[in-house]
Amino acid sequence: MSLIFILINNVLSLVICRCYLEDGASKGAWLNRSSIIFAGGDKWSVDPRVSISTLNKRDYSLQIQNVDVTDDGPYTCSVQTQHTPRTMQVHLTVQVPPKIYDISNDMTINEGTNVTLTCLATGKPEPSISWRHISPSAKPFENGQYLDIYGITRDQAGEYECSAENDVSFPDVKKVKIVVNFAPTIQEIKSGTVAPGRSGLIRCEGAGVPPPAFEWYKGEKKLFNGQQGIIIQNFSTRSILTVTNVTQEHFGNYTCVAVNKLGTTNASLPLSQILFGAAAAAATSLYSCPTLCDPIDSSPPGFPSLGFSRLEHWSGLPFPSPMHESEK
Repeated sequence: MSLIFILINNVLSLVICRCYLEDGASKGAWLNRSSIIFAGGDKWSVDPRVSISTLNKRDYSLQIQNVDVTDDGPYTCSVQTQHTPRTMQVHLTVQVPPKIYDISNDMTINEGTNVTLTCLATGKPEPSISWRHISPSAKPFENGQYLDIYGITRDQAGEYECSAENDVSFPDVKKVKIVVNFAPTIQEIKSGTVAPGRSGLIRCEGAGVPPPAFEWYKGEKKLFNGQQGIIIQNFSTRSILTVTNVTQEHFGNYTCVAVNKLGTTNASLPLSQILFGAAAAAATSLYSCPTLCDPIDSSPPGFPSLGFSRLEHWSGLPFPSPMHESEK
């Protein structure tokens, strides 16, 4: 016969393997594989957890306390009688729910690096290990203790979930977080036309890990917040340059520079004077990377709107048209 027990939190207090003598004259013995545990009333095993049940004269059951996985295996009760000997064998199976005992630490790495994640688990039967990238666009991985990612990209950053499962109980699940550093990019830079005496605004949208620091230049001259009517507001992925009380010397080319420890990038465009009549169509400038969508005017409160009334397209890129006084 077979006995199957499941250890929960590695605790199972007692197992009893039943065996009975025919009469008071018969003798019994218990063996585990080829090792004698008891012979009659004599204990051969040095394990303090095993004993013989003596509820009555015929009872010769083996008791094992504080069962663990090392107790798994066959147990044989041999009874010697006046007539013919008989044996009874029982197989004790100890099952253990899966438990992850070692998993890779959270990590921060540079884009293009090869990564190996490790997830080790115990359990009986031996648990299967599966990996999942917690992402809407994630692809399934092959099962295994090790997950290899070659030339990791920024899209592969995020949490990776390891699941250990063996059908004994619920899977054990743990997560690893990967931060992927990459050099900054400028995704969009745009400005609106402005009349002298008014405020002009240029917005620069960037990306990078760590988040880039932004700098502004007019020509070769670096600009600072508070300098000559210059207001610079930096956010995690955006920098806004506002020029107050614009004069003729403020018009010209401005450059946004994004910097982090992996690199530097920049993009430029002019702050232009607002024009009227037939020349108004060229009054607003836009620079956009190929992957960018139509621009959205999200000027902060208290700052002038970029004044886009509609989007036109030129050479496949969105190109905003200025808002005429008659359209306001």
